This record gives sequence, C-alpha cells and structure tokens, in this order.
Amino acid sequence: MTVNRNCVAPGELLKDTHFGYTLSILGGKHKMIIIYLIAQNDNNIRFNELHREMGGVSYRALSMALKELAASGIVERREYPQVPPKVEYSLTEKGLSLLPIMDAMCLWGREHS
Repeated sequence: MTVNRNCVAPGELLKDTHFGYTLSILGGKHKMIIIYLIAQNDNNIRFNELHREMGGVSYRALSMALKELAASGIVERREYPQVPPKVEYSLTEKGLSLLPIMDAMCLWGREHS
C-alpha cells in the first residue's frame, strides 16, 4: 500500500491541500481526545466532566481546544440560561463524520501495539 499521491500535487504546499486542512482541524495535543470523549458520552458532555475525563489538561488548554473545534464546525457549544450556568458540547454532523477515521486509527493501534 502506498500514500495517496493525488493528495498533494507536485510543487503544492502540504498546508494548502485537503490533507493539510484535515491536519489543521485535528492537530494539537487534545483535539482528537476531546472528539473521542464527546462521542463516548453519547455525543453530549459538560465542560467539567470533559475536564475530569481528560486528566492533566488545564482549563485554559481545554477551553482553547474547544473554541478551535467549535470555530472549525466540529463541536457545537450549547449554553443554557440558568444559575449556575450550564454548557454542553456535542459533535456536529461534520464532527461525527470524523468517527470512522478515529475507528480506523483504533484498529490500526490494536493491530500494531
């Protein structure tokens, strides 16, 4: 099996390709873990629950990653007007479309670890 040679045309910068776009969405230390945990929690999770499940991530780093995923259209943030404030995160259709890729990564890890 070889790399899809059509993904990057000769002379084209990787960052300017569809592959580069995908990497820009999923790149970063926590984004794929966030997507995984949201999916594992029936596609609905509150910020503090997500923070607990992630372990050693700071509130700031988690907040930044969630904002980037929301800006990319991967995660939806729903805020409920109540006291105390309630905010939930879920995957959008675009975010849900990443799950087969993550499943393939899981299978690859199982076969090669």
